[in-house]
Amino acid sequence: MPIRKLEPKCVWNNFYSLTQIPRPSGHTQKVAKFLVQWAKDRGMEAFQDECGNVIIRKPATPGMEDRKGIILQAHMDMVPQKNNDKKHDFTKDPIETRIVHQDDGDWVYACGTTLGADDGLGVAAAMSVLESETIKHGPLEALFTVDEETRMVGAKALKPGILKGDILLNLDSETEGELYVGCAGGIDANISFKYKEEPMPKGFKALKIVVTGLRGGHSGMEINEGRGNANKVMARLLLPILRDNKGKLASFNGGNMRNAIPREAEAVVAVPAEKVEAVKAGVEKTAATVKAELAPIDPGLVITVEGIRCGKVIAGNTGLKLVKALYACPNAVDRMSLEVEGLVETSNNLAIVHTDKGVINVNTLLRGSTDTLKMDLAESVRAAFELAGAKVWFDGAYSGWSPNMASPILHTMKDQYKKLFGNEPAVMAIHAGLECGILAGAYPNWDMISCGPTLKSPHSPDERCYVPSVAKWWQFIQAVIEDAPKK
Repeated sequence: MPIRKLEPKCVWNNFYSLTQIPRPSGHTQKVAKFLVQWAKDRGMEAFQDECGNVIIRKPATPGMEDRKGIILQAHMDMVPQKNNDKKHDFTKDPIETRIVHQDDGDWVYACGTTLGADDGLGVAAAMSVLESETIKHGPLEALFTVDEETRMVGAKALKPGILKGDILLNLDSETEGELYVGCAGGIDANISFKYKEEPMPKGFKALKIVVTGLRGGHSGMEINEGRGNANKVMARLLLPILRDNKGKLASFNGGNMRNAIPREAEAVVAVPAEKVEAVKAGVEKTAATVKAELAPIDPGLVITVEGIRCGKVIAGNTGLKLVKALYACPNAVDRMSLEVEGLVETSNNLAIVHTDKGVINVNTLLRGSTDTLKMDLAESVRAAFELAGAKVWFDGAYSGWSPNMASPILHTMKDQYKKLFGNEPAVMAIHAGLECGILAGAYPNWDMISCGPTLKSPHSPDERCYVPSVAKWWQFIQAVIEDAPKK
């Protein structure tokens, strides 16, 4: 069954349209153009700001002009991740979807790639509200931002005064039945080693080590689950080779997105010929240990080692310094909140390692609910790599979103949820980064809440959406909009 036949059809039809438009971060021009034209075709005001964010306006239903204006907010871009055996160009190819029937209900997946429900379903739901002829509403606006997944570019560039509404409904959280009133801030750590190459030493042989099969996932939502990080696993495999067996590093490449836990890594090393078998045995022994450790959460881990041709290696001890720093670098959860039970306070995702043309680049994403603790962790990362002789700098910082438990729209949403479903929603803070905290800088008067359907494993090819949750979420959004507070 195609996803367009799922209920509610309006939301799934709009989401299907988005799956046909390539929209990885950095490539949102086509989807932005589509959304502007889509709105104009329906008689709505629509335009792009200087950064490329799309803004759509729809006047209030007659008799609802006295209600506070609501802004429906989602981001246009998606994280481009795929399995190794999947041929897919995220800048050209549509997303293929499939429905998987399970005992608890249907789930929508993509076919070997990320689904883009983060945040395509948020965009689709906002479109469905805007095109509805039956929902009674006050003044409506939609804000569709660019490149949320890469440094929240659109949110940071939004200028004050463009939007007129009073209430922001962010449609980018990932558990139905939970209302989010706070989120973590973030900062990017950038690390750079310069290196020179030298010919493969005489009497050495090259080996390629590959780590695959990890689940990966969202570096905010799933950082607390203990999932394997391919770059950390690779550093663990390489350290004894370079330190104890006098091996030389030729290359190390792992991960490709800051906000995705790296699923795969590949390295090439050269070792003395007489140590090849011992090194292989050591890799296999460590691999067995790591597999056993990660089996409960990452049972698909595969580690291979094989001979390969290689003409050059990294000169000196730069390779060993890199691996030691990667080994020492803080990763995953650093601290839990002392105020909110179960909330991660600070974390780091050792996201990307890449060697190319004399430079080794390492990129991490640090998150934290408290700016001072976030920066304390960032200094730990800086110290680990500066001790190894690397250049380290930070950029892309943004603060978290502090909860407002006295929020009028929160009160409305709790009441409506209980009326619809018989129980109160959970009110939560989230360790992932939402755009609300940044948007509040330009619009401090906004009353903001985030909600969404149930998604699992965003930022990985295991990304999936729980179909029954979309219907509940859609029903809830409609009720909240119709019950918007008066001005």
